[in-house]
Order: sequence, then structure tokens, then C-alpha cells
Amino acid sequence: MESRLLNIIFSASILLFFPSAHAQIKYKCLHIMSYHKGYAWNDGIEKGVEKSLNGYCQLKKFFMDTKRNTSVEFAQEKAKQAQQLISSYQPDIVIASDDNASKYIVTKYKDSKIPFVFNGINWTAKPYGFPYSNVTGMVEVAPIIPMLEIIKRNTPSLKKGIYISADVITEHKDYTHYKEIYRKKGINLNAIFVKSMSQWIKAFKDAQTADFIILNNNAGINDWDNNTAKNTVQTYGKKLTLTNYKWMMPYSMLALTKNAYEQGNWAGEIAKEVLSGTNISDIPITINREWHFYINKALLNKANITIDKNTERNASPVW
Repeated sequence: MESRLLNIIFSASILLFFPSAHAQIKYKCLHIMSYHKGYAWNDGIEKGVEKSLNGYCQLKKFFMDTKRNTSVEFAQEKAKQAQQLISSYQPDIVIASDDNASKYIVTKYKDSKIPFVFNGINWTAKPYGFPYSNVTGMVEVAPIIPMLEIIKRNTPSLKKGIYISADVITEHKDYTHYKEIYRKKGINLNAIFVKSMSQWIKAFKDAQTADFIILNNNAGINDWDNNTAKNTVQTYGKKLTLTNYKWMMPYSMLALTKNAYEQGNWAGEIAKEVLSGTNISDIPITINREWHFYINKALLNKANITIDKNTERNASPVW
């Protein structure tokens, strides 16, 4: 009898000092992502959010899938679905990743009681009027100037560059900033936006007349084929190629990449601050600060291009 009583007391003390995970989670969080699961950028942000909010709130996710489905009508329909989810789920806070989540959803909740934390908005949040009294976030910027310095050190004649990317809204937005900055440096940067693998191949071949090539994002080219792309760059690549995306490294010689995980993790940490009592309007909008530097020596050797020692020393051959 005494032994049984001691067991009951011990079990009760365990419950007191180690409450169940379910009992600790008192908040509901919603993560709205502009793109789809399986897209490397989206996955990186998702992992960052998950890591920071693990055990802190019940996390529900919504994927807009607007990278593979680029029409305005599709985005608007997804926005309606997200709004219905917000109404039924009633989250304590919403994290909105990348431009379309803000453009089609967050703007509908200006100064509402629901706090929103955005991330992945390219270059500026001004088109959406942020900040609102209930909105803050992290604006995503690319390392254009550092990339240009690398190009200058490794391109003898620097007058013309080509920017090749998928024909999606964020890439047009990126190109606008690239073009203006390069123009101020006396460099003419033209863009070729493509929707298919065959268009990408043609663009890459035609771009060999330029002094350098920026191979930005392939997401949005729905018939993209990795092996075809590799064969194309190995066969026809003669000029220096660069990118801002890690997953484009098999086709690029150099990369200065943004860190998707950083942005997701930051958004999750800010969400916790807000849920803990910090007024979201007291948290200023910020920018991403982490970069990674990669080199593809095989492609450089194939094209017979020699890179300056400092670049080669600082860039990682493992990506």
C-alpha cells in the first residue's frame, strides 16, 4: 500500500514538473507561403519558421503555389482560401512569406487586430504600404554590389551583361534593381525572361556574346530538366556565369546566395516576441544579412576561365 502511494505521488510530481507539450502550447500560428513545398527557397524559409516556433505554438501552413501557377486569377483564388482559413482558424499571429502572400493577403488586413510578420519581400515593402500598425517584417535584398565587384575583378572587358531568369514577378522586380545599379556603373545589363526549357537553352546560347551572364532563378520554368541544363552549360558555356541562388550552382560558376532559413527563423523569433507582449508596431522593418559564397571549379575549368586568387580562396566548392 505504501509503495503504491509513493508511486502515485511520484507520478503526480512528474506531471507537475514536466507538463505535456500540448498543455504548453497556447498560441495558434499560421504560416502563409507564396510558393509550393519542394521549392528550395520556400523549404528553407519553412524550416526556419518551424525551428523557431517548435513547441511554442500550434503551427498551421498554407501554400499559395504561385511560382508554378503565375496567373493573377489563381493568386486571387488562393488569397480567398487563405482568408477563409484565417477566419476559421483564428490565428494569434500570421507569418507571410514572399511577395504574393503580402500582395494578395496581408494588404487585406491593414491595421487589423491580427499581427502579421512578413519575410522574403524583394527589395522594398513600399508597394504594399508597409509598415501597418499590425505589420512588420524582413525585406529581402540581393548582394548586387559584392557580385559586381567579383565580376569586375574577373572580366577583362566589362560593358555588357545578360540576366536570364524565369518569367515571374519577383525576377522582374530583381532585374529592375540590378539594371539600375549596373547602369550607374556604366554597364548595360539586358534581361531575357523565359517560360520553358527550350527558351532557357536558346537564351543561354545567345548570351555568350555578352561579357558575363547572371543565371538567376529557374523556378517558374515548369518543364525544367537538370540534366539538360547541365549539358547545355557544359557544352556552350564560355563566359563567366553567376547566380544568387544555391540550387543554380550546378549551372553557374560563382554564387553569392541569400539564406532562406535566416528569413524564416527571424520571422518565427519576431512572432514569439509579439506573442510574448511586444507591440508589433515597435519592431522596425529590417533586411536580411547572411550570404554564402560558392564556386563551381568544374565549369570554370571547362570554359577555361581563371578566377582571381581572393575569390577562389573565399568561395566554397561545396554547395
